[in-house]
Amino acid sequence: MHPVPSPWRIARARIAPALCVLLWLFYLVTVVVALARGDALRDATELGMTIVFLISVTLLTFSACMYLLARSAALPRFAEHRRARRITLDEQVAQETAEGTDASRLVALLPSRSEDPDLVRMSLWSVALQEFPGLRVVLLLDDDPDPDDDADRESLERSRMLVSEITAQLEPQRGRVEAALALLDDRPTAAEATEIVMREHAAAAQWLRARADEAPRRTHVEVFFADQVLRGLASSLDATATALHDALENDETPLSRTRARQVLRRLVDIFTAELSTFERKRYTSLSHAPNKAMNLNSYLGLLGGRYREVPGTRGVALVRLDPQAGAASDADGPVIDAPDSEFVLTLDADSMLLPEYCLRLVHLLDQPENARIAVAQTPYSSYRGAPTRLERLAGATTDLQHIVHQGLTAFGATYWVGANAILRRSALEDIRRETEEDGVRIVRFISDRTVIEDTESTIDIAAHGWSLVNYPERLSYSATPPDFGTLVIQRRRWADGGLLILPRLHDLIVRRRRLREPLPLAERLLRANYLGSITWVTLGLLAVLTLNPLGGQLVTLQLLLIALPYFVEMASDLRHLGYKRRDVLGIYGLNLLLLPVNLAGSIASVGQALTGRKARFVRTPKVSIRTPAPALYVLAPLVIVAGAGVVAVRAGLAGDWGTTAFAGFTALAALWGVARLIGVRHALSDLWFGWLNWIWVVPPPTAPVAASAGPRWAAVVDDGDVVPRTIARSLGATTATASATAAAPAGVLR
Repeated sequence: MHPVPSPWRIARARIAPALCVLLWLFYLVTVVVALARGDALRDATELGMTIVFLISVTLLTFSACMYLLARSAALPRFAEHRRARRITLDEQVAQETAEGTDASRLVALLPSRSEDPDLVRMSLWSVALQEFPGLRVVLLLDDDPDPDDDADRESLERSRMLVSEITAQLEPQRGRVEAALALLDDRPTAAEATEIVMREHAAAAQWLRARADEAPRRTHVEVFFADQVLRGLASSLDATATALHDALENDETPLSRTRARQVLRRLVDIFTAELSTFERKRYTSLSHAPNKAMNLNSYLGLLGGRYREVPGTRGVALVRLDPQAGAASDADGPVIDAPDSEFVLTLDADSMLLPEYCLRLVHLLDQPENARIAVAQTPYSSYRGAPTRLERLAGATTDLQHIVHQGLTAFGATYWVGANAILRRSALEDIRRETEEDGVRIVRFISDRTVIEDTESTIDIAAHGWSLVNYPERLSYSATPPDFGTLVIQRRRWADGGLLILPRLHDLIVRRRRLREPLPLAERLLRANYLGSITWVTLGLLAVLTLNPLGGQLVTLQLLLIALPYFVEMASDLRHLGYKRRDVLGIYGLNLLLLPVNLAGSIASVGQALTGRKARFVRTPKVSIRTPAPALYVLAPLVIVAGAGVVAVRAGLAGDWGTTAFAGFTALAALWGVARLIGVRHALSDLWFGWLNWIWVVPPPTAPVAASAGPRWAAVVDDGDVVPRTIARSLGATTATASATAAAPAGVLR
């Protein structure tokens, strides 16, 4: 639960956006008056730089105001939020169980590609222990089904074994609580029923604490899993057992048999989950596009059907079985059953859920007034206890965004954050699209045009009249990059795609206006800022840092005051999130380091718009060793330090103290970021190896070709003799090919 904000904090939050706008207007008035009194704008170059500078200040102010506006609506949501009572949730589950509607309400999909099996195990456990009836969990492994590398093969096998491992540990507990539930059918007295419930809750809590004691605690993520997922659930069950024990000891009214069954049913739901794995790359009838969206789409397209594995000349395909044909036999090939579900949970394999996530969000979606909500989520928070300063500050920006997302919901401008969400199947069917690619029918629900597939799919959902909601609690957590190299990969991916989606937002606004259902102004502004702020804040900050029109006369005290409400309120948010107020300065230094990363992502968006090519999906590495950062992204902050330092010195010599203060502070913040967030030794290492990688060019490896599943004659007859060397390689490399490969140089100097 979020701490309840005080009335004073809420009032201050509502004043801050207006104050920011007033300070911006005051600054513009002072600039216009100062320029009107002189002839400084007679020079065309100065005029151009002045206009660009003022536009940049306006864009920066706009984004700051959008942050303040969102949080001004988020804080009242925290104050007004009331959790659904436990008895309300239990009664709903009991009703669904009695009606038989809980059997296939929710399927959980965990897409994973080259993830650490230990991280995947914790994510699977956090889903398997969800307090939700009839839960099905599918681990979508997206690795090469038959890797050549021994380490990759071992990691894949460990991931494949996770499902059977967790199932084996849950089975005895499920059998125990189901046996206890059967005892209630013998119509015991109310006191006896209460004692059964108390005993089972205490036993379940003891089992969970034993699992927590056995769990490794090498990293802060593992500590979170043991303390918040396992021990947190154990504490909740212990509290119920203690309360029932006290009731029996004091001869108070025990549970009725009906209520006892409802409370005990919670344990059955906790320890009951049907786990399985699915590997789409084993089948030629599914897309092999290397991104998370198509991994999810491949399985979503199978829901509601039964399929048989049928070998062919190109490999194994999935063929849908006729539902009227009766029970299928495994004699003709393995059968895959993918029952349909009312809701779909998606969760990244490096994320975790607290035990009540599914129960509370589905309860929210079940309310009649929420029938047109397509996506319910709790935007993920960062794991506490990060060991490095960089990870802690990057996690702080994630937690700040959690507040922003709650404010977006208040204005109807929610965006789907893909790390976790519960999706309504009927809404997914509305945005379903089918195409044929290379003779294969491809089904898309989630857009894969950009690498921020969740953001673009939000526009698709809104265009069909659905809405999205952020639940105002912290029920999901996800990993934060531990080093600068990993952070570069993540943030560059986040920055790539927003500009491509802006035209689609414009189309949505125009369409809603034609339907006489115009989007409110606040929603339009917040949505546009969410998509484009990375680009225009980056360009705006670079312009403010590099341009010095009119000899620095535009950098005044009034300009610096514009940012005051933004930084003051952010510092307040950091303190309430468990950080320190001064971390706001560290976040400014981190953002300076990320300027070239954001700029590269924005340029990639423009390139994709011009070429029409999809951006390559690059996963964020989840490894224990440090990921080296590209040398360019280490060199660029040093350029910012040098450039800001030169501007500060020149302004100081000219007596322009406003520019001196701003440029000097920026230079120090960027230098601090390089020294304390990247690290001097790591920065020098990345620069050195970046130089070596630039002068030493390794020929690109030839992409491996999957071996043909059929004989040579079938491949030639079906596909034609179009690439003889490819066919030869797939059936066994020829002597000539092997000799040529052996003679190829390992690398050349540029």
